[in-house]
Amino acid sequence: MGLHENMKSLLHNRWLVFVASMWVQSCSGIGYMFGSISPVIKKNMGYTQRQIAMLGVAKDIGDAIGFVAGSLCEVAPIWVVLFIGVVQNFLGYGLVWLTTTHALPKLPLWVLCVCIFVGTNGETYFNTGALVSGVQNFPKSRGPVVGILKGFAGLSGAILTQVYTIFNFPDQASVIFVVAVGPTIVITAVMFLIRPVGGHRQARQSDSKSFFFLYGVCVILAAYLLGVLILQDVTNLSQTTITWLTIGLLVLVLLPIAIPIFLVFFSSNESENVYEERLLNEDLQKQDGNEMILSEVEDEKGSEVDLLSAQERKTRMNHLQAKLVQAAADGAVRVKRRKGPRRGEDFTLMQALVKADFLLMFFSLVLASGSGLTIIDNLGQMCQSLGYKNPHIFVSMISIWNFLGRVGGGYFSEIIVRKYAYPRPVAMAGVQVVMAGSLFYYAMSGPGAIYVISVVMGLCYGAHWAIVPSAASELFGLKSFGALYNFLTLASPAGSLIFSGVIASGIYDYEAKKQRSLMHHVFRENEELTCYGTICYSVTCGILSVLCIIAVSLSMTVVYRTKRVYAQLYGNSRT
Repeated sequence: MGLHENMKSLLHNRWLVFVASMWVQSCSGIGYMFGSISPVIKKNMGYTQRQIAMLGVAKDIGDAIGFVAGSLCEVAPIWVVLFIGVVQNFLGYGLVWLTTTHALPKLPLWVLCVCIFVGTNGETYFNTGALVSGVQNFPKSRGPVVGILKGFAGLSGAILTQVYTIFNFPDQASVIFVVAVGPTIVITAVMFLIRPVGGHRQARQSDSKSFFFLYGVCVILAAYLLGVLILQDVTNLSQTTITWLTIGLLVLVLLPIAIPIFLVFFSSNESENVYEERLLNEDLQKQDGNEMILSEVEDEKGSEVDLLSAQERKTRMNHLQAKLVQAAADGAVRVKRRKGPRRGEDFTLMQALVKADFLLMFFSLVLASGSGLTIIDNLGQMCQSLGYKNPHIFVSMISIWNFLGRVGGGYFSEIIVRKYAYPRPVAMAGVQVVMAGSLFYYAMSGPGAIYVISVVMGLCYGAHWAIVPSAASELFGLKSFGALYNFLTLASPAGSLIFSGVIASGIYDYEAKKQRSLMHHVFRENEELTCYGTICYSVTCGILSVLCIIAVSLSMTVVYRTKRVYAQLYGNSRT
């Protein structure tokens, strides 16, 4: 093939779309930057900690509400979704930057809350666009795709912070400028590449090697970033050294582009495969009108069909479908439409909300993921209560393990469904057991508990966001995946609102007052409370451990209910 044909194949290559989605995700974790932004706002605007907390609430709400983005994905091209996110991010954080640098008159607090809400809400458009295109282009590899994309979103805060250090800006408020401008430039440059492309229904032999290459890049990237963070913390690096370290980081982020380039220009079969699968897609689309008839045959099949092998069952179903299609065409039979889709078919959000499996997954996520977010939000205070002077080391650690958890969760859950045809939610149950164990270990004041909980909670919290979206797309389809995913993202802040805002903070203040009274110190209203020792969070971790065990029971209920569905989805792919 000539250069022109190869370039055309490259632009329609689903791996190029996936790599571009990774770049979008690598700068879309805007909410993770709030820890760097809030001290600047507090200092320049003269705010109290309570006012900063209000900005944090606005950020969390903006990060959680993604219904518009999810619904828009069903009716508009992906680039439109991404463009709306770019506009929101640029305007929201652009106004915050102008206000913080006093280029604009001082705005009321509620206006800044609105700006941060709008800016952070742009992140939901980035996440939705990248994930929807990813699972549509790789429906046979949903676990790895979701895990890698969500992993890069988790690392984005560290990546943007590292990029900020190379410019040597004269004032700290410039970090807000980077948050406003950085994602705008990157996502505008690649947003027209991110879309469903032809030929995505078929898995290829090269996919496994490509995913292994990406996993290698992810592990190296996490290790490199952790090394850079530790190096910057323990030594005073020169600006030149920081610049070269950041360039190395960016090279690792850009390295996955080698996959589509190699497949198109150096793999002789790839371009032909794209063309052949595009034709196959057209044939499959022509058959969509008969998919309802096939599902009706599945509903009416006898229990003896379930006892057949996967290949025999498929042959029997195809034969029955052909007979029913011919009979329907001749007017001999009338096929009745069912009132709703079956699991494994396409659901709307409203149809999913009345299904027990979807609600079980959501509430399991509320309990387990909400517990994880509670630990992440309170990690600084936990370190302070134990006497650690540099809690940001643990914050960086939990961020990187969060990234590895997302990547690993997608990888191992994919093995479960591919090799054993077993329900993916069993991986979620396993993760929740480990979470419960680490929380109980902290509650028992085990040695090195802060290290254990930082690593384990980072891994397990991240794994949830690779496993759950993949399972939702398998059980409830891809058509409304954006809306389904954005509803599920409400689980973490909903759980954290109760567990952190009520349970953890209430116990912390109670123990702090108790310690003050033992010191014969009279507590005054509005006085800052500080608690010391493992007792500050041991009771909270004990409660969260019990909640995670309840989450395990909910997840295993989903596993029991969906065994048959996963056997039908993946039974013929077992090795």
